[in-house]
Amino acid sequence: MEGITRCNWAVSEPNTTYHDQEWGVPEHDDRRLFEMLTLEGAQAGLSWTTILNRREGYRRAFEGFDPSTVARYGKEKQAALMLDPGIIRNRLKVESTVSNAQAFLEVQDKYGSFDAYIWEFVDGKPVVNSLQSMSELPATSEISDKMSKELKKLGFRFVGSTICYSFMQATGMVNDHLVSCFRHELV
Repeated sequence: MEGITRCNWAVSEPNTTYHDQEWGVPEHDDRRLFEMLTLEGAQAGLSWTTILNRREGYRRAFEGFDPSTVARYGKEKQAALMLDPGIIRNRLKVESTVSNAQAFLEVQDKYGSFDAYIWEFVDGKPVVNSLQSMSELPATSEISDKMSKELKKLGFRFVGSTICYSFMQATGMVNDHLVSCFRHELV
């Protein structure tokens, strides 16, 4: 789509498609929420483009991000994942995906769904920011600080405040599209 204004980071693929179709769109499907939590954790220390380029590898390796399946991965399966070039082969990140799936299932059992739990951090509706430039884009917020602390108490790993804030952006819990971006008013 030429002639439209996007957020500065969405200038090339796969970022453009991700920006135009997903980023900032409110997500309420538990499996997709688990996928985004996993991918945001995998991104720690890397670029988001690196993760987007491996997204299909992650979907294949983690069997469509079904948390009940991933939660049962034993040491043998985790060792096999460490040989998979389609994902980031970091032992701590692979192990955390499995333990996060287990914690995810516990949240579902306690709250009915992960969606019901996680969206309570924003009172069930997106926080809409009015950013004029990318320099105003925060890395964390009071909400992401609280979310990080609570998720860690529940046994989640790779859920620092910055990762939680990125998760909130990705899943539409916060709308950080620039006000000049065509997506700001659409999500």
